Formats: sequence, C-alpha cells, structure tokens
Amino acid sequence: MFSKAKLEELNPKEFILIKGAAVHNLKNIDLAIPKNKLVVITGVSGSGKSSLAFNTLFAEGQRRYIESMSSYARQFLGKLDKPKVEYIKGIAPAIAIQQKVISNNPRSTVGTVTEIYEYLKLLFARIGKTYSPISGNEVKKDNVSTVIDYIKTLENDEKVLVYCPLNFNQEKTFGENLNLILEQGFTRLKIKDQLAEISDLISYNYSSTSLEDHFLLVDRVVVRNEEDFYHRFADSIQIAFYEGKGTCIIESQDLSKTKTFSNLFELDGMEFIEPSVHFFSFNNPHGCCPTCEGFGTIIGVDEDLVVPNKNLSIYEDAIVAWRGDKLSEWKEQFIKIAQKIDFPIHKPYIELTPTQLKSLWEPSKHFEGLKGFFNMLEKNSYKIQYRVLLSRFRGKTKCIDCNGTRVRKETNYVKINNNSIADLVELPIYELEQFFKHISLTKEEELIAKRLLLEIKSRLKFLVNVGLGYLTLNRSSNTLSGGESQRINLATSLGSSLVGSMYILDEPSIGLHSKDTNKLIEVLKNLRDIGNTVIVVEHDEEIIKEADYIIDIGPLAGSEGGEVVFSGTYNELLVHDSITAKYLINKFEIPISNTVRKPKDFITLKGVTINNLKNVTANFPLGVLCVVTGTSGSGKSSLLKDVLVPLIQTKLGTPKKYGSVKEILGNFNLINQIELIDQNPIGKSSRSNPATYVKAYDDIRELFSKQPLSKVLGYTAKYFSFNVEGGRCEECKGEGTITVEMQFLADIELTCEACDGKRFKKEILDVIFKEKNIFNILDLRIDEAVAFFKENNENKIAEKLQPLLDVGLNYLKLGQSSSTFSGGEAQRIKLASFLTKGSNIEPTLFVFDEPSTGLHFNDIKKLLNSFNALIDRGHTVIVIEHHLDIIKCADWIIDLGPEAGKNGGEIIFEGTPMELIATKIGHTAKYLREKML
Repeated sequence: MFSKAKLEELNPKEFILIKGAAVHNLKNIDLAIPKNKLVVITGVSGSGKSSLAFNTLFAEGQRRYIESMSSYARQFLGKLDKPKVEYIKGIAPAIAIQQKVISNNPRSTVGTVTEIYEYLKLLFARIGKTYSPISGNEVKKDNVSTVIDYIKTLENDEKVLVYCPLNFNQEKTFGENLNLILEQGFTRLKIKDQLAEISDLISYNYSSTSLEDHFLLVDRVVVRNEEDFYHRFADSIQIAFYEGKGTCIIESQDLSKTKTFSNLFELDGMEFIEPSVHFFSFNNPHGCCPTCEGFGTIIGVDEDLVVPNKNLSIYEDAIVAWRGDKLSEWKEQFIKIAQKIDFPIHKPYIELTPTQLKSLWEPSKHFEGLKGFFNMLEKNSYKIQYRVLLSRFRGKTKCIDCNGTRVRKETNYVKINNNSIADLVELPIYELEQFFKHISLTKEEELIAKRLLLEIKSRLKFLVNVGLGYLTLNRSSNTLSGGESQRINLATSLGSSLVGSMYILDEPSIGLHSKDTNKLIEVLKNLRDIGNTVIVVEHDEEIIKEADYIIDIGPLAGSEGGEVVFSGTYNELLVHDSITAKYLINKFEIPISNTVRKPKDFITLKGVTINNLKNVTANFPLGVLCVVTGTSGSGKSSLLKDVLVPLIQTKLGTPKKYGSVKEILGNFNLINQIELIDQNPIGKSSRSNPATYVKAYDDIRELFSKQPLSKVLGYTAKYFSFNVEGGRCEECKGEGTITVEMQFLADIELTCEACDGKRFKKEILDVIFKEKNIFNILDLRIDEAVAFFKENNENKIAEKLQPLLDVGLNYLKLGQSSSTFSGGEAQRIKLASFLTKGSNIEPTLFVFDEPSTGLHFNDIKKLLNSFNALIDRGHTVIVIEHHLDIIKCADWIIDLGPEAGKNGGEIIFEGTPMELIATKIGHTAKYLREKML
C-alpha cells in the first residue's frame, strides 16, 4: 500500500494512480498499478477484486469516455455516477471482457463474433471460382477485354467477322423485324455460312420459321496491332454482346477459327449467381438459406427422436415411430423390399452408409420412406391420434437444405482450393488454420487476397492460442460457456490490435485444462507487449506466477476484506504473509483424504456416440465424488449433459432426448432424482437473490407482516415482495436500478431516483424489526444476516441461510441481484439450496459444471466440504472440472481426451487419482503428478 506522499510522487504516464477507492467493501485504498504490464488481482472470493477492477477502474474509464462526448450525445446516454474514489490518474481507455455469453441471438456465430466470417465472405466474393455441378467445369463470364485479348492472339491483317445470335420481337413479322434492324444501321445477316444483305431479303420477301442458323453481322474488320483499332473494335464487341443478349461470336473470314464469348454467368444450360459479399451472408435475404432463413435449424422431424437408440437395427425396432400393431405395417413393408434395394435390416442404424440411410428416409419407386410416412401423418393430422404422434417426433433439427450451414445451396458451387464457404465453417478452427497456412493461390489471387488472408490467419491463430481450436466458425454463440465467450472476446481484441488501452479480464482461465493455460498466458503477454495494460482478476496459480505485478486483496471476504494486503512481484509475494502466499508456498493446502471412498455401485453406459464421443464406455460410480476431466473440447459436456443427465431423467420418468447408447447397466434404485447444477443464473429474473433462492425470504416477509405497524396498516407478506405490486417501487419494479441501453456501448445501470435504490415504497420502509427495515435486512451480508437472526431468536431463518455460509458465500448481500453473480457463485447458491433441505431429500445424483469458477484456494476447501456433506447424506456428486485441487480429492476420475474435437472423444482413464498418476497417460496425469508429488 502506498502512502499519500509516495503516490503523488509517481508519474501518471507510468502508473494508474488510485487514491481513496471505497466502492462496495473497498476501504479507502491507495494503489499504483504499473502501465503496460500483465497485472493479476487475486484474493479470496468476495474480498473486493471485482470492485477494484470493474466497479472502479472500468467504471471510471467508461464514465470518462461518455464525458468526452458532446452534450448532444450525452443527453441520450444518461449520467454515469463517479465511482467512490478520491481520484484516479493515468487511466487509459478501458475494455472489459467478462464471463458472459456473447449473444443470445441465434444468428450470432463464432465466425461473426470474431469477424472471421466477414473476411471469408470478402475472400470468396473476390477470388472464389464458380464450378458447374453438372460438368465440374469453371463458370466464367466474358467481357470486352476478354475478346480483345483473344484478338491480340490472331495474326496481323487477318480478316474477322463479328456477329451475334439474331433475337427478333415475336410480336412482329419476320419482315417487320428485318426492317427494324435495317433502321438501326445493320446491313447484313449471316445465314448458315453465307452473308446476305438485309435489304435483299426484304425485297425477296424472305421469311424463316427457325432462327437457329441466323446471325446478325455487327462488323467485319482486318486485325491491326494498333490502339485505335482496339478502341474501335471494342465498340463493335459491346454492340454484339448487347444485340446478342450476352453472346458475341468472332470468326475468321475463311471459317478456319470460330470463338464464342458470353457475358452471361451460365454453363451447361444452368444460370449461376455471380459471387458477391451478400451472396455468402446468412443475415441477408440474398445469401441465406430460404428454408431456414439463415438460422441453420428448422422445426421438423427430429432424427434423434425417431431413432433414439442408433445401436439397434431396423429389424430390432430402431424406428420408434413404426412400433405398435398398426404402424408396424410400415416396418414389415420395408423389410419385404429390403432385399430389392440391398438394405441390411440387421445392421445397427449407426453403421448404415449415407446411401442406405437415403433409401430408408427418401421416397423411391419401391418404398415411400420415412419422409413418406411423416407426410402421411401430416395429411391425416385432422385426426387427433396422428397429431399426437407427429408431435412426439417434432423438434429443432438441422436444416435439410443447407445442412445447418445457414447459406443457400448455390454457394456450394463457389470454391477456393476445392472448398466452399460451407465446408470451411464446419471445420474445427485448428484444421481451418492449417487450411489457410497451406492455401494455394495464383499470383493474381495472392495480390487480391493478401490483406484478407493476413486478418483471417491472425484471428484463427489467436483462437487456437486461447484453447478454442476445437470450435467451428458455425458454432452458435449462445451455446458457448462463459469461459469460451470470454476467450473469444480476448482473441477478437487481439485481432483488432488496439494499443494504449486497459484490458480488464475476469478469470479467462475458466474452462481451460492446465495444458492450455500456457497458451493463454502467451496471449495475455502478447496483448501486453503491443502496448496495453492487461489487468486480470484470477486465481489460477500458473497465471499468478507469470504476472509482472500482483495485487492481493483481502485479508478475508466482505467487511473483513477490501484492503490491499500485498502489491508487488511474484517472488515478493512468496515471502509475504497473505492467505494467497501461504497456499502458493504450501504452508496452507487443501488436504487429500487418507481413505478413498468405495462406490456403492456403478451406472455403466456402453457404446456412447454423440458429437465427438467415439463409441465410449463410461462407468459412473454412485455414493462418491467423481470428477470428469480432460482437455477443453474433449467431450466432457457431451458425455454428462447430452447423455448421462437426460438418460437418467428419462429413466426417472421425465422423457428427454439423449445421445446414442448401446447398453445401460447399473442399480438405478440408488438414484431417486438427478440435479444438474450448471453456471446458468439462479431464478427467472434479476430480482432473484440468495434469500429468495434458499426460501429464507418467505419467512422474512412473514416476519415483517407480523410487526405492529404492518398489522395496523394491513400490510400482508406480499407487501414486502418486490415481485408483485403493492409495496415495491413501481418505477423500477423492485429492481432498485434502471437499465439504460447504450446502443453502441455496454448497457449501464443507474440507481432508481424514485426509491433511491431501496426497491420499496417509503411507507413500507417505515415498518421496523429490531431497528432495521426490509431494505436494511436485504442489504446485510449473509454472515451478518445469520448473526442478526440468531441474536433475535429467528433461528428458522438463520438455519436456511447457514448453508450459504458453508459454501463460502458469506460476502454476498442477502438481496443481491442474481444478475451480478458469477457462474461459480450461481452454482454454489444452488448447492446451498440443497444443503438447506438436509436429509429430507431422496438419494440424488448431483452433476456440477465447473463449480470452482471464481474460487480462491481457500474457498475450494469449503466447496469440497459441501460436496462431502452431500455424499455423507447418501447422495452422489459428479463434477466436470479442471481444477487440480478438486481432481486430487476425487474418489473416482474419468479422463477424456487425448486432445480436443476430432482428436478427443475417448475415455483414456478411469480410476482413482493415485492410479491416474501411476499410468502416466494423458495431459491430466502429467499436471496432477506435479501437484500431488
């Protein structure tokens, strides 16, 4: 911490100087952050890291940017309050990259967000070549220059004819048409191989029913290698193209050479669309697939619902829609004709070739196919049984016309190095990077594409470097995790090459396996090296180690935090006495249990196939802590979220769609329910908070409704709710804040002026319990609230809040909006809601998705205690996790890999942590060995 004298001695050109910061729990801290360095802000959860990084530094940077605008622009943006700080000097333009999904727009993809798709569209529009699907030949369009270039190849003094097909007005007679072209200045026709005067044809009353061998002679010239000749000849060519409706013919007078030119974009009797930027845009009517309108999906017959178990054959009733007495007639009919079409009825559905699948689904002369079957249901949908049956198999499916690529089918005719734009957006990014590294272009194409290729290659490289090489450009943004979204934003920022800025990142290591962290560190250093200050809120040991400067906020959370307990280099931190330092030097550590719990039983899934999972067999233990780990993109979420969770939900009576599984074994009597606890926000609105989620707020409202003033004025419990009309402030609908949409900037939240952020009407705030109104209660930290209710003998409320303390969320406010929670905090609140139920809930399988998000070493210990509490009560906990401290404490590990995407999707290890270390197989074993030995 800097003294006032020292702080004022420092140069704002070299440091960001903060004096008297008091936002949230910060205690008037003074701080100097060196510029153009990689700075890590760390500390226990709730100590004030985000308050310093986002609510102080970023908020001030944003406020100053708005202040710099004209008064006219500012009137539309509202007034941003200055953070509670005496002054901040030397602040640069601020860019915040947080753990939020980039966009919920279904049209937004990885390609559009990173702007790579914009460059791809330009690239294909400029150097893409169109090929006919009939002959495979390139479709070319001639112009005047093409014809001139041909003429230049002819010998000097050679005599040539310029003519074009004859196009007559069908509403006029042959003679009338001849008169018309004569009036236009043309004098001759070429009929077969003979020239004829038009005037003679008119006088002879010549007529023809066929114009196929009739041509209009435009010019006769003698080739001269002179500029004047080419200028005059260009006019003749232009006229020939016009009169011939796109066709011009050059023929030597001795008939030895004939060359036809066309300025129409057509070949093999097909007319093609000329490539343009909009032609490749799925957000433009000119380029989007007309069937799905650029969304890539349609509501139709879902193959996964029709064939839920793809390991069955047609004979074994793989087609669910063909089961039953009446509908099985379709199956029997297909079996009868199977031999004729050479279809293997005993072969598992998953092993069928594309040709065999086509003969099953598409109508033919032998059989109407599955499409014919569902068309029959559509036609008979006036009958309720058919409507019900049809609804069972309807879902959001990949568009049949564009195969999910979003663009119209005609774009597939345009290719670069034998690949269409649809082919490229479906490639994993690491493969796409290799494609552009080895792309083969002509010198002219290289010149045109040079700048575009530079941008595409650099952005692809950044995505690979931040560990996202397994994604595709066509992946929807709304399917990305918070960590993936943040790293995409980071890669995009690197691609924009801004300098002199202040980047503030919120745990960019989320979702990254230890092997990918080193790449991320290099990316952060590159961002620093081009001239930016990079400030990272982080708990990852490797990133802390590589930082130029470390700020440790603490010593504890909430009111016991908010101080700078250390600032300096990593080596200086190691000799300090902070909690972070003690964990780094192993003075404090997360202990490993001496005894590994034995599973009560296993649920075994054999032959799992979905996304990149390659026919794997997974054994999930019951009654213990199981960690599913592996490199980012190896198939962890596919295995748990897309297969295990929906499969067990189906087994427990709630039918869900899940991936293909050959065989399911295990004792399902040990599981009475399943809970997926992911990083999605708690509650359905931003008014949801910790008190409402653990059901403590119902009791608090009841408590206030029993106070003397409430009884006199008739205030029931609903008056103390901010979800219904009555007592809440109607200006902000009980939010306490009003959101202002900034159009071209991030939205800002302003305190509601009507209630001053207190969420309730003034008369409701007059009701007091032990010197506190309802707003004062909601403004208490959870640890303060528990102590307050215990002191006042409201033990029922205190007991419901206690689990929030147990999972390390003592620093949160009781009424804090759910929209402010990180993914990890949201998970721990959900976990606390189950702990409040105690032993009342039946044996449950809990599945957590990276619960370590946002947790300091000290808080990981509390999280593990909560897991152990659930297991001790007879539940099962399965965790998707990369954090080595959680992996080492597991009773059972399932490690996926060996790499990501196509190179992943295999289970490379199952067993205990010590067994994994002994195998020395895979990346996890290597890093876990370093951690445990």
